[in-house]
Amino acid sequence: MKRRTRYIVFGGAVVMACAASFGAGLIAQESLEGGLFQSSPGGTSLEVLYDGAARDVPVDVGILTFPAGTNSGDHQHAQTELFFVLEGALEHVVNGESTILGPGMFGFVEPPDFVNHITDADGPPTRALVIWAPSGAAAGLAGRWDRVSRDDERSGR
Repeated sequence: MKRRTRYIVFGGAVVMACAASFGAGLIAQESLEGGLFQSSPGGTSLEVLYDGAARDVPVDVGILTFPAGTNSGDHQHAQTELFFVLEGALEHVVNGESTILGPGMFGFVEPPDFVNHITDADGPPTRALVIWAPSGAAAGLAGRWDRVSRDDERSGR
């Protein structure tokens, strides 16, 4: 193979490798914004409104929808979590202290608090705007929960 041809082939291979690497990086950093995730069929859902981790910004924002009869069980977060209830009611238990949050009310959790979210079995679903700081909580839930379509959510699948 002539020297000039070798350089062209080698240069083309380098350009293709760089393009593939760049594309893989974009896919890995793809935002979760607009994605809908569900803990289990018919379970709590998260709509990601702002994926701070993908933007290198220290805040995630989403809307959590808790079906009637939800009990998240005691759990801890690595992030501060701020709830603003949009619809329904939510028993917000932080370190064993219970508060009922209704529309327009805030709940707050900071590490290392233990939290539990409970909704009335006979009540409507509860929707809450949730802000996590630093970012990473939305990606954490999305990684453990199933991605669903809007049609799946409406039908309870």
